[in-house]
Amino acid sequence: MIKHTVKIDGMMCGMCEAHINDTIRKTFPEAKKVSASRKNGEAVFLTEDEINPDTLKSAIEETGYTFISHKSEPYKKHGLFG
Repeated sequence: MIKHTVKIDGMMCGMCEAHINDTIRKTFPEAKKVSASRKNGEAVFLTEDEINPDTLKSAIEETGYTFISHKSEPYKKHGLFG
């Protein structure tokens, strides 16, 4: 699994977070554990494969938010059985 962290500017409320979550799920249907945070100014999600950052940037900016950066790294499962 690959963990993607996207820095986004312009999220002000819970609905903004929902818009970003929906946009990511719609753009990348294989995305799992999608979570946006207005407080942190970012969204985090998991995929099996790498994604195209340009596709992600376009999708986010089409919704009216500002794409700042994208970082991907191998996801290390945490927890009792991970």
